[in-house]
Amino acid sequence: LEGVLDEDAVAEGLHKLGRSASGTEYVYLNLSLSGRELSDINILSRYVHLQKLELSYNKINDLSCISQMPYLLQLNASNNDLTTYFGFKPPKNLKEVDFSYNQIPKMQDLSAYQALTKLLLDFNNIAEIKGLEKCHSLTHLSLSHNRLTAIGGLENLPLKILNLSSNLLEKITGLDSLKALRKLDLSNNKITSLEGLEEHDLLEEIDLENNQIAELGELEYIQDLPLLRVLNLLKNPVQEQTDYWLSVIFMLPQLTELDLKKISVEEKVDAVNKYDPPPEVVAANDHMTQIMYGMLQPQRIFDSTLPSLDAPYPMLVLVGPLACGKRELTHRICRQFNNFFRFGPCHTTRAAYFGEENRLDYYFVSQEAFDKMLSTGKFIATFKYSGYSYGLGRDTVESIAREGLATCVHLEIEGVRSLKNTYFKPRYILVVPMNKQKYEGHLRRKGLFSRPEIEEAVSRVDMYIKISQDFPGYFDAVVNTDELDEAFTELRFLIKAYLGL
Repeated sequence: LEGVLDEDAVAEGLHKLGRSASGTEYVYLNLSLSGRELSDINILSRYVHLQKLELSYNKINDLSCISQMPYLLQLNASNNDLTTYFGFKPPKNLKEVDFSYNQIPKMQDLSAYQALTKLLLDFNNIAEIKGLEKCHSLTHLSLSHNRLTAIGGLENLPLKILNLSSNLLEKITGLDSLKALRKLDLSNNKITSLEGLEEHDLLEEIDLENNQIAELGELEYIQDLPLLRVLNLLKNPVQEQTDYWLSVIFMLPQLTELDLKKISVEEKVDAVNKYDPPPEVVAANDHMTQIMYGMLQPQRIFDSTLPSLDAPYPMLVLVGPLACGKRELTHRICRQFNNFFRFGPCHTTRAAYFGEENRLDYYFVSQEAFDKMLSTGKFIATFKYSGYSYGLGRDTVESIAREGLATCVHLEIEGVRSLKNTYFKPRYILVVPMNKQKYEGHLRRKGLFSRPEIEEAVSRVDMYIKISQDFPGYFDAVVNTDELDEAFTELRFLIKAYLGL
């Protein structure tokens, strides 16, 4: 009869000879009957020793014969005409079941199937996940191409692989308790946010292709997943963001693959150099900018390069953290040694603090004016600090050099790094408060700085000291500014030694 399984077909499909469960005889353990147009397989109720049964690509809608297979471990009934699933007495150790490509409209209670480790229900008509509460061994669940509108019914399952692609999901919910999750496929849904993926510390792969993720900020939800290696955001609006590729690589440095492409070491370096470059890279880029713009200007001899390139123009740089006393010390030096030094104010785009004067402390300029000076080669060195631009102007140094004097300036470390790339060979003196508690109190009393600015400044004290310790000779001397008068006395002694006085 057409569609009815007979003994001959069974004989053809039997394979893998092995011991029966009782161990008393040899029997066939596996049976493959794929693609035979079968609709009636009741004859299989006699084959009680089967452990693996392959029934895909048939027309089966009744699996009751499996009730007679107590030792069955694996069942593949995909691509059939099933409208219900597990319509049979549960084999005690049934582990893997594939019911994909059927017509199953809903999930039923699987409390009796506690040995299940893998359940595939792709391409059915399921609208709700349920009945899995007692499946304490289930590690792989796939429900792609169904009608799910929400994620639920998965509480405390030991799932490692979850595929919910091609459904109608708009939010990532219901995953909180899935702490063992390693691979998650949510592609082809309508998801707009990655909220709900945080704290899944074992997640290694996330597929979100063809969703509606639009903002790079969403990546913050998965930024701290330590084992995340593979992320797919193809066909999401976020891909249209400027510098999308490097931004994602920078925000998720643990990734090895993005959008189905391997991430190279060079791309990781490019991302860091773009968004959080090492200070030396920033300084080198600043220096290259000065050279490039300088070469575009009419060439002339600078007083600061005379009398010869072999004898570099003398310059004194006091370097240290915010409001550590370097401004006051610089001005005192220039007054005390006015036959040798003149103060060279930097240009800056920040506003003047209370008590600061234009041209005396800084040249306070707009960002537009600063950029124009930059593009016309007006700076020797530039740097950024606390979101503002700073630059040591060439005309400033030249005007002092024409008087036959040396330039004295004060900078943050960012400026020093930039200046060290130039042909100038200044003396760098680190002026730093050693008593951080006293320094913090001093900053607070000034009333000029916000709490974050104060915290940042205090934290940089350790950075300055560490640079001094880790790179001997980076600074020519270190002066403690806890007491400014004592600091000036020490500075004066150092400068006299430099000048041979």
